[in-house]
Amino acid sequence: MRMTAHTLLPPAALRISIPALVAIGSLCLPSIAEAHVMDGPLGGFGSGFGHPLAGFDHLLAMLAVGLWGAQMGGRSVWTLPATFPLIMCLGGVLGMLGVLPAGPVQAGIALSVFVLGAVIALEWKAPDWIALALISVFAILHGIPHGVLAPRAVDPAAFTVGFVVSTGVIHVIGIAIGAVLKPIAQGRLIQALGAAIALAGVWFIARLIIA
Repeated sequence: MRMTAHTLLPPAALRISIPALVAIGSLCLPSIAEAHVMDGPLGGFGSGFGHPLAGFDHLLAMLAVGLWGAQMGGRSVWTLPATFPLIMCLGGVLGMLGVLPAGPVQAGIALSVFVLGAVIALEWKAPDWIALALISVFAILHGIPHGVLAPRAVDPAAFTVGFVVSTGVIHVIGIAIGAVLKPIAQGRLIQALGAAIALAGVWFIARLIIA
């Protein structure tokens, strides 16, 4: 489907998106810039599982991956959520090696929330290779902070497994939400949710700029 402003903000979707925007905005307010920073000792699987849930930017991006896959349908329902955790492990290795500084990584993560929300809002049915390439780039960026933290864990291997499993669970939740909402109002509810996620991404980017 061709991207248009009309697709992004149909009147019905705009009305539906207001409560979602309020809820997301209220959750975005506290400590967004530190979303991927965890102080204190780290355990094993439990700490790794909880880490994706501690960063609201990461959580929204993971939900968006599942939503986008469900929205596009076909193989994308499973290829996008399956690809992301696998490539994220590569990002984790880069994080352990300290390849990229924190600033650009955080900016890339914030941008990923905006882009993933926008493609859902625009109902962009991207070619498979483009969707997978986009997902892979964002997966690397999201994996880097996890890789930075993994060596600090009591059990780095279990920590890594924990955040991969947690990411997969969030993807599945996104797919489930997408599957429930897709038949309703010709998919406008999914688009409205995507618009709310995109606006949250704008907020993350703005916070980084003014920090």
